[in-house]
Amino acid sequence: MFNVEKVSAHCDIPCGVYDPGAAQYAALSVIRFIDLINEMPDSACCDKDNLAKFTRLVQQKEEHSIIAKNEIAIIWGDYFKAAQIEKYPGVHDLVHSIMMDGSKCKQGLHREDGLSLLAKINDFAEMFWSTKEVETETKISPYAPNLAMVVPVLKSA
Repeated sequence: MFNVEKVSAHCDIPCGVYDPGAAQYAALSVIRFIDLINEMPDSACCDKDNLAKFTRLVQQKEEHSIIAKNEIAIIWGDYFKAAQIEKYPGVHDLVHSIMMDGSKCKQGLHREDGLSLLAKINDFAEMFWSTKEVETETKISPYAPNLAMVVPVLKSA
């Protein structure tokens, strides 16, 4: 009908809108879910309402771990090309380490794993924004778990 011979694009999202913020928020959520789970009394397993709450928290912790991993994988796979990799040759190892930490967060309930995930995603965010020559700053999230996030310095309108 259209007689198109070949179509190509440099990525899945040709709009060029990438932002590691979603991964950072997902990592913050993972830490918050771990905190909430660990605040539950051990006896909660015997109460059906608490068991339901525990189950939901675990499910959300795992879903947000996947979101964090997916968001980083998309930026790494679609945005980072030769020029960005040349500037940050350690990006591959960092992304692999983020994937491993995301898996640890799915597998367990150790806050340290969530903190490591967030720290590495913040490192990735700093790299990412640097490749775009965007200045960053560190801010504390205004909601629990109130942890540091590397964010772009936004310009005034």
